[in-house]
Amino acid sequence: MDDRNGWGRDRPVPAGSPHSPPDSFVEGANVSDPGIYEEFAERWPDCWERAADLLSWDVPYETVLEDDCAPFYRWFADGELNASYNCIDRHLEAGRKTHAAIRWEGKHGERETYTYQDLSVAVNEVAAALRDLGVAADDVVTIYLPMIPELPIAMLACARIGAPHSVVFAGLSSDALATRMDAADSEYLITCDGYYRRGDAFNQKSKADNARLSLEADVQTVVVDRLGDDLPHVLGENEYDYHDLRGEFAGRAVEPVSRGAEDMLFLMYTSGTTGEPKGVVHTTGGYLAHVAWTSRAVLDVEPADTYWCAADIGWITGHSYIVYGPLALGTTTVIYEGTPDYPDRDRLWEIVDRNAVDVFYTAPTAIRAFMKWGEKYPERHDLSSLRLLGTVGEPISPRPWEWYREHVGGGECPIVDTWWQTETGAVILSTLPGIDEMKPGAAGPALPGIEAGVVDETGADVDPGEAGYLVLSKPWPGMARTLYDGDDRFRAEYWEQFSDPNADEWRYFSGDTACLDGDGYVTVLGRVDDVITVSGRRLSTMEIESAITDVEGIAEAAVVGGSDDRGDTEIHAYVSTESGYDPDATVREAVVGSLESAIGPVATPDEVVFTPELPKTRSGKIMRRLLEDVANGEELEDTSALRNPEIVGEIQAERDGR
Repeated sequence: MDDRNGWGRDRPVPAGSPHSPPDSFVEGANVSDPGIYEEFAERWPDCWERAADLLSWDVPYETVLEDDCAPFYRWFADGELNASYNCIDRHLEAGRKTHAAIRWEGKHGERETYTYQDLSVAVNEVAAALRDLGVAADDVVTIYLPMIPELPIAMLACARIGAPHSVVFAGLSSDALATRMDAADSEYLITCDGYYRRGDAFNQKSKADNARLSLEADVQTVVVDRLGDDLPHVLGENEYDYHDLRGEFAGRAVEPVSRGAEDMLFLMYTSGTTGEPKGVVHTTGGYLAHVAWTSRAVLDVEPADTYWCAADIGWITGHSYIVYGPLALGTTTVIYEGTPDYPDRDRLWEIVDRNAVDVFYTAPTAIRAFMKWGEKYPERHDLSSLRLLGTVGEPISPRPWEWYREHVGGGECPIVDTWWQTETGAVILSTLPGIDEMKPGAAGPALPGIEAGVVDETGADVDPGEAGYLVLSKPWPGMARTLYDGDDRFRAEYWEQFSDPNADEWRYFSGDTACLDGDGYVTVLGRVDDVITVSGRRLSTMEIESAITDVEGIAEAAVVGGSDDRGDTEIHAYVSTESGYDPDATVREAVVGSLESAIGPVATPDEVVFTPELPKTRSGKIMRRLLEDVANGEELEDTSALRNPEIVGEIQAERDGR
């Protein structure tokens, strides 16, 4: 694609050499018949019955898809079911009461296992308590908890009584909590006294209290005592102790409320282009069917597995692939409260080893950190139980993909590189591990039943190998139904740019740029707004960062734009090296050479700052906005969501000292 289209190069960083899944994996895979692609294409949309049939329905659906209300599509709309029943009760009825549902690993080495019977007892008691506090069907309950068992228990208790939940990531500020509660008209809050951050007790209740003070409504609050004597707390008016409530309703059973498939299951707030968070609405039937099917087909989860998605439940990945997907299938899901490097950098591999984890699903940012620390950490542990690895959250370039496969997967495990979004609800692009070749760096084709394309500014398909805008041309069951703050915003943000309503042609715009190869594999390049414009050329930050991490010894990189004295844009690169590699002039020259070779001199960074680590949230996301503040010498934004806030000051000192 030439400069007239605004892009700085004609192709993305190429994918690595293809890998085929081992025969031993294919033989036991949940989905191994290549004919599934043709079957879904020929029977669309009825093909999605296969996903819905993984669930138990109170009232069977008659119609798979209602599309006469596009883009507000309705899936299985005349059916009724309950998500809590599907994740708990039906497994008890199948004789699996003693099967482990949740294995929890605490920050300080605490361990707790909930069988499906234990989970049922806890969820019923909390559901009874919430109902006694006045929570009714369709009331939004806000959950502001760290990664402790009470979080999924609260979610499933809400689902049981038909109350949508709105989980707010525990690391967000009191202002962010208040904004989300106010937008959701939520008058019920479940939080805790505090949690541990790198070994120190952190007061969560004080943030919740500050949020409540700024709200006009009287909020009924349930408080989990997580820290005990490490952080004493006092309950005030309309505040209730979680464990006392469970004791009051001990042994109470609550009949699951039958919900229409299109009734809201949960509300999740995500960032918006206007700066105001968007309340993404996910409904019960289509969402649950989609996450169950992709957990089975893409992540190859089986009931006998111990499965670990190392994300945070405060984000969509945790909703879909820690809670609802695996529990709908009756498997054992691992929940970890801590960080990958506390108390040591082999913490995750210790957990995999001890729990004999079968499937491990994590983010590329974490994988790059593992690379930086070195292979000695995974080598300390027996990881032979792993049969499948996954990545989620952002594109992964070939080098960390290969490192992950070699040093975590023993050179044998297939890797599913999944692309999806809060708004899609579940995986959209990925290889099926029992069928497809893997191409390191490319997410893969659209899943069966999904139609993805890459288009230019006019909406015309681009040629293979050219960059463009990633769109979805058919609806899918897990899709968001609308935004809580209005249908107009939902239509404007996702559906208007590349659709022609007059021709009844609707296309969902993902907000991502991508490239499609001749085999239909999609390489996601990054967000449309993740670009740096240098000398009139738009350069994808993902492309620049991939070229940097292609350099031997580089573990991860983040690039941002800064302004020079003339107001022109400069490229600032923040780079971390792998263990055993010293950041010196030679490495700096290799970074510049790789960028000039892969992209051209226009991508030469004006500044390369080496840092032992990058500023990241506790979910592993790099906070590039803070790096922009550093690059431009501006006052830093709020660092409360960082798991390593001290690193920003170190980067500032390193940069200022050069």
